[in-house]
Amino acid sequence: MQPSTTMTPTELRADIPALQDSTYLNFGAHGPSPKYVVDAADEFVHEHEYKSPVEDHPYETAFRAFDRTRETVASFIGADSDEIALTESTTAGINAIANAIDWQPGDVIVRTDLEHPAGILPWQRLKREGVEVRVVKTQAGRVDPERFAEAVADARLVCFSAVTWTHGTQLPVEELVDIAHDAGALALVDAVQVPGQLPMDVQEWDADAVAAAGHKWLLGLWGGGFLYVARDVAEGLEPRTVGYRSVETPSADPYEYAAGARRFEVGSANPAPHVALEEAINVIGDVGIDQIEDRIRRLAGRLADGVPADRLLSPSAPESGLVTIDVDDPAATVERLAADRIVVRALPILNAVRASVHAVNTTNDVDRLLEGLEQEW
Repeated sequence: MQPSTTMTPTELRADIPALQDSTYLNFGAHGPSPKYVVDAADEFVHEHEYKSPVEDHPYETAFRAFDRTRETVASFIGADSDEIALTESTTAGINAIANAIDWQPGDVIVRTDLEHPAGILPWQRLKREGVEVRVVKTQAGRVDPERFAEAVADARLVCFSAVTWTHGTQLPVEELVDIAHDAGALALVDAVQVPGQLPMDVQEWDADAVAAAGHKWLLGLWGGGFLYVARDVAEGLEPRTVGYRSVETPSADPYEYAAGARRFEVGSANPAPHVALEEAINVIGDVGIDQIEDRIRRLAGRLADGVPADRLLSPSAPESGLVTIDVDDPAATVERLAADRIVVRALPILNAVRASVHAVNTTNDVDRLLEGLEQEW
């Protein structure tokens, strides 16, 4: 039975100021926020700075906000609140895991060749410490499980994306996690392209850690990231960055890490982006993730159908809102479209442009982009 919804994608679109006079198709990079998400952050800042210092306590006000957001995130992705750490970004979450492992020379990390820099740079740094980084080559946005298993056979950790930022393909998360676990490796998933456009259940994935953020498809603010760490996994990790939010008793010597994922939080941070994240998740829930997924598939399918087959780098039946199109000069194409207030992004690594189609888009948005791309072919 579908959960009841109280908002349509069209109604949500009407509440996003940035969409009122543009054809915006870049949600895979940045999702402009509806006004009430921004208002939630603004209202918190006013309360925290004007009222809390004298009527409450600024730290307690912040901690209550953090607790509410952890609970909201946990419910949204199928976790418990003590398995959620609030971070600045997906990159921060991946680095938190990378920095909490006692790496030894000769340890092996495996990633795919489709990872975003967030899933590449932390491992490049570890190569300087003698860690081996293996890169699994892919084909058209797909991972061959047998090739993956060969690479992972003696690995300590694997890191891969749930949805590829290059092709918009969905990788078989559960299968790849099982392969990693069979090899005795930890599985870290970059899920930033998932929340807000596709259902997400970390229990089904069974990954050890999942990093994501709310400023893309969730339409939240920059700075509202989150990190899931399975409870039993968190207890075996020791973050190198430690602050009063990381430990049970800040004044204790020696200290004890906080139970669960909260050990990956550090010190004073502005709660406003996470207050906005809570509001954004609630708004997406008001629309309904199933309704969002269905509309994205239909709109992305309309776009894919209008692109010549030899120019389409994403699946002809899109698996997400990300649709990548081969063009001769990506930067020039993006600039030309932007002059007509059509916003997409360049993917120089594929010599392509990528459109990110959200449920708040319309058929007119898709058709305008196709018209703008006609001279490319």
